[in-house]
Amino acid sequence: MHRLLSPGRCAGAAALVLWAASAAAEVTRIEVDMRAEVANGASFGLAGSYEKLAGRMYFAVDPTLEANRIIRDLEHAAVGGAGRVEFSADFFLIKPTAIARGNGTLLFEVSNRGRKGMLPMLAFAEASLDPATPAELGDGFLLDQGFTLLWVGWQFDVPDEPGMLRVDAPIAGTAADPIRGRVRSDFVVQSPTAFQSLADRGHRAYPALSLDSPADALTVRDAPNDARRLIPRDQWRFARVESGGEVADATYVTLDGGFEPHKIYEVIYESENPPVAGTGLAAIRDAVSALKHDGAAELGIPQGALSRSIAFGISQSGRLLRTFLYDGFNADERQRRVFDGVFAHIAGGARGGFNHRFAQPSRASSSYHYPSAMFPFADEAQTDPVTEVADGLLAGIAAEHLPKIIYTNSSNEYWRGTAALTHLTADGKTDVEPPDNVRIYFLAGTQHVPTAFPPARSQGQQPGNPHRYQWFLRSLMLALDDWTRDGAEPPPSRYPTLAEGSLVPRSALEFPEIPGVAVPGEVAATRRIDYGPDFARAGIIAEPPLLGAPFPALVPRVDRDGNETSGLVSPELAVPLATYMGWSLFDPRYGPRHELVSLQGSYVPLAATAERRAAMGDPRPSIAERYTSRAHYSGLVTERAFTLIESKYLRSADLSHIVQDAAEHWNHAAGDVR
Repeated sequence: MHRLLSPGRCAGAAALVLWAASAAAEVTRIEVDMRAEVANGASFGLAGSYEKLAGRMYFAVDPTLEANRIIRDLEHAAVGGAGRVEFSADFFLIKPTAIARGNGTLLFEVSNRGRKGMLPMLAFAEASLDPATPAELGDGFLLDQGFTLLWVGWQFDVPDEPGMLRVDAPIAGTAADPIRGRVRSDFVVQSPTAFQSLADRGHRAYPALSLDSPADALTVRDAPNDARRLIPRDQWRFARVESGGEVADATYVTLDGGFEPHKIYEVIYESENPPVAGTGLAAIRDAVSALKHDGAAELGIPQGALSRSIAFGISQSGRLLRTFLYDGFNADERQRRVFDGVFAHIAGGARGGFNHRFAQPSRASSSYHYPSAMFPFADEAQTDPVTEVADGLLAGIAAEHLPKIIYTNSSNEYWRGTAALTHLTADGKTDVEPPDNVRIYFLAGTQHVPTAFPPARSQGQQPGNPHRYQWFLRSLMLALDDWTRDGAEPPPSRYPTLAEGSLVPRSALEFPEIPGVAVPGEVAATRRIDYGPDFARAGIIAEPPLLGAPFPALVPRVDRDGNETSGLVSPELAVPLATYMGWSLFDPRYGPRHELVSLQGSYVPLAATAERRAAMGDPRPSIAERYTSRAHYSGLVTERAFTLIESKYLRSADLSHIVQDAAEHWNHAAGDVR
């Protein structure tokens, strides 16, 4: 059986189906729609040339097996003749043409909302859904190291755009025996509008079951923790949107008089027959396990060619990895370990709504009160003193299924309230050492994802934070690979602690009084949320959830410049030309000026000279008061970089680029200082 090429596929490729699965296989077949050389056959390191392949993987899972009972609502999906639930997912693979020349590691990235972020993040590549050109491969870092790169679709709600990776998840419920439930959709508009999608940022929404049910509700509030105000039912309605001459499902809502900017609107309505969201996690599990343990001849991967697997996830994708581990997906149907290493980047202490009924995987962690920031946050078991629940992120995983883990977080994840909880007790009073298989690294003075340089203002009161942290990620990725290969331990964890006095409540921050810079009055504390009696047991949310007591929220201490001093302090931060913050307050044009802009940080350059500093009333010593010349500054940057290289937090191969970055910042900030 052959699948026709989709419009976004390579026109000259022939669809291939070359896998005939055994009765025990979870991957039943693979269709290859596209196969092409990478970068015109250029050679990368010892691995030589690379090729890319794209197509579709097909899966069949047994709902009666213990390994699959963790998939919420799988028992309500239709089964095939063999008593298995069947589904499929897109895949994209970049591998050495001669796989034996690679390093033996399958590096899997959890796609973020259908996209690929590993090459831009680790190799400074241009973003692309189909990496092909040298610019889209970046500086070749991952390929030079010999990694085999894999992406598999896991989200069912990805927009219908060519090149996006998605899973075609089975449906829970049928027309004859439907599964119905309440769905919640909240949104904030930036300008007055009459219509609003029920989806988050263009993703697929659950359609309203009825256009006029009095049980459905629309509310509005001014701030996340304010009481909801009910909008009368006759003032709003669900809307169908015409697409291509056809009437689509009711996935929009409209309000008489329109929606007001910066208010939080929330619709709670009934829908039916949701996709089984957790099969997306099963697709990751089974695809990676098959390639690592069994190989795939049609992909040019013989059994044994890949001896290790590492997962990498950024933001939402890092939260997916924390969920993947907590829910028990790191053991396949045959109880084989899936990932040997896990690298969760900028996920904080959060998980996500990826494996429950009426899940909305696309929802950002900054959305209001969806399953994301939930106890447990730390790896080893502890007790929440308020709820008296005892749990740990890794507490339920058998020793043979535990991977080596690296967590990296920016300052933004601390200001959003969850990162500190990954290494604290739930009462915020005691430091918690990570287990032996875990390293935690705080990337001081950074925002969620660095903005472009030179930085510009967007929604915040200050320009965004351009502080690059990727140099650390590259070194730590190689350290994780070595750790999984031969047990060579990575460098020690580096993060702020209570014991060192480097982790403090907002009241003890002592941020300098910089003219024109407002400081948040509080950290965005994570609250305990009650999702109802059936959430833990069956993954069913009682909407709206009930808010409980907040968890403690602590942030890294700063120095006299407002810069953080704990964790991994880069040369750029140790030898500063600016204050780099992980938080940003709204410009009043875009939101309440006292509230944090989601995921953004701030950049406030130092005055170039003492005279300018005095005129501004800036307490921070100027650039000219710190450094006698550009050469003096560059020397200090280089000295700091060498220290980090010796400690294995940076690569010597990246030194020239780090110094070049610093020179670019000097030219921007120092002005006439020479």
